[in-house]
Amino acid sequence: MKTIKKTSLIMSAMALGMLFACSKDDSAETETSKEAISQPSALNKECSYVDAYWSSNAYLNSTIINTTQTNFIYAQNTKIASVFGQAAVTLRIVHDDSNPNSTYNAISYSYPKKIYFGEAIYRAALAKGQIVPAMILAHEFGHQLQYAYGLPSVSESTARPNELEADGFAGYYMRKPSGYNATWAAAGPAFEFAYAIGDYSTSNPGHHGTPPQRRSATRLGWYLGEYNLSASAFDSNFFYYYNNVLSGSYRGARPSTVTDEMDAFINSKMEELRKINSGEIDGTEFGKLND
Repeated sequence: MKTIKKTSLIMSAMALGMLFACSKDDSAETETSKEAISQPSALNKECSYVDAYWSSNAYLNSTIINTTQTNFIYAQNTKIASVFGQAAVTLRIVHDDSNPNSTYNAISYSYPKKIYFGEAIYRAALAKGQIVPAMILAHEFGHQLQYAYGLPSVSESTARPNELEADGFAGYYMRKPSGYNATWAAAGPAFEFAYAIGDYSTSNPGHHGTPPQRRSATRLGWYLGEYNLSASAFDSNFFYYYNNVLSGSYRGARPSTVTDEMDAFINSKMEELRKINSGEIDGTEFGKLND
């Protein structure tokens, strides 16, 4: 998930403890010419999946692992954008030959609109299932929607509303028949990859939300995927209901986009959402919930 920052910092090296070995698939990786990563400008917003930057040795490429994976992630970029009535944004893959683990990140940039997907985090996600890289990309595209429409409508002293809403966007996309069209049996365990990056540093500006909060946000987004919503309608509906899960002060008049049928449906799921948010429904049980 991501902390939104305005920055002109030089991107520093990121070291992670795990080394992800290359795995062979049905075709070999196709290399293109190396392209340096430009530094973010002072006017650029960025939302990173992990709070870190690319190393000075990282470079951009248009391929990831092999032809199958490259085709998959670019097709997902187009499909995610289509679900939200948007044009696909520029998607590039970040490599680092000297320190592959430095690419354990995915970052969504506001200007120019683009998403950089690190090879290390892609490999780690893929090891959990093909659906997981798609979930990460959907989350990052959620930040693109926030940039485009001035969302989220809720503001806090940390990045939590931005990150939880992006989790919700990912849940919405995973459920939509025109999107990934996943079953919860596939989507629930996939989302655990994100919740492992949840944190309890609630006063840190980069706070992404606790793992239980992120689970409940995604599950709410999943239920909202029962309906066709614009990005702005999703935002108002998401925070209208999310206050029933978290203690907060966002609740106001029911949005005009909330129909009686939707209200009855979401409210029928509120007890489950509260249990997810409180941790009464843990990660294992979360993955076994019904569609």
